[in-house]
Amino acid sequence: MKCPYCSYGETKVIDSRPTEDDASIKRRRECLKCFKRFTTYETIETIPVLVIKKDGLRETFNKRKILNGLLRACEKRPVSISELEQLVDDIEKTVYNSLDQEITSKKIGEMVMSKLREIDEVSYVRFASVYRQFKDINTFMDELNKIIKEK
Repeated sequence: MKCPYCSYGETKVIDSRPTEDDASIKRRRECLKCFKRFTTYETIETIPVLVIKKDGLRETFNKRKILNGLLRACEKRPVSISELEQLVDDIEKTVYNSLDQEITSKKIGEMVMSKLREIDEVSYVRFASVYRQFKDINTFMDELNKIIKEK
């Protein structure tokens, strides 16, 4: 770490503590040459994950988009926002822990449906009907029959 005052290359850490949001570490440092003090923030560098959409376009993974879709699917259902946020956090963790730099939107959708089905079946069917783009009532009924058979 270079001193911002004299550009000397060696400093010592005087104090180290997490920030209020626990997203980074705040360090108080002192230059070993000019003895001036300064603060640095250390954060984890994440490699962005790209989502490959159905049309082949790529965009950065955005957990907010998943949450928005879930909120629509769970509208007027007994599912708390904290449950949905936990579901999205679990998916985000799975995506980043896979160490793949690209993932298909289909794979993300399947993860969402798998977890949503455990929380609320009606919301699951709503989400699936949009995600899988049910063309007619027969496709919709096929999905409902799968749920009924598995019970």
